[in-house]
Amino acid sequence: MNIFKPTWMIEKIYNLSAQDLKKQGITTVLTDLDNTLIAWNNPEGTAELKQWIEELKLAGIQVIVVSNNSHNRVKKAVQSFGLEFDSRALKPLTIGINRVVKRYNLEKKSTIMVGDQLITDMVSANLSGIRGVLVKPLIQSDAWNTKFNRFLELFIKRLLKKKHPDLVWHKELDNERRK
Repeated sequence: MNIFKPTWMIEKIYNLSAQDLKKQGITTVLTDLDNTLIAWNNPEGTAELKQWIEELKLAGIQVIVVSNNSHNRVKKAVQSFGLEFDSRALKPLTIGINRVVKRYNLEKKSTIMVGDQLITDMVSANLSGIRGVLVKPLIQSDAWNTKFNRFLELFIKRLLKKKHPDLVWHKELDNERRK
């Protein structure tokens, strides 16, 4: 079950402040796209998203989108934010994360993967040897191809909670939950 276990569970990606990330030694945030960074049905994003990206950029923290979506879909969604990205990441495999680590010469110990799914985002983070941050989906509806994963995750979450009762949602990074 540890393959699904996030390092942290934070209510939403925008709660990851530059100050808290720096305290954890994090210089790069890899993030899923749909329902993590933007609502899957709103590629425009929000003012809160734009402010968060700007805060991290000003602090020298890199944000890179790692998505299973097509190149065109991800490019269209992130180009107004000025973010780098890797599409067709094939999560839960490590292909996308490893491509990004190599392409940008990242140190795994200072990189995190943020996502809203245990089965794809947390598994790929754990298999890649980086810390994972599970966030609540931005909206309650999902694209058709995510609904099956959400169903399976109900069972996985119950098993994880049984094995790790300390897995609870936090507003911000918690030093005691570090790997």
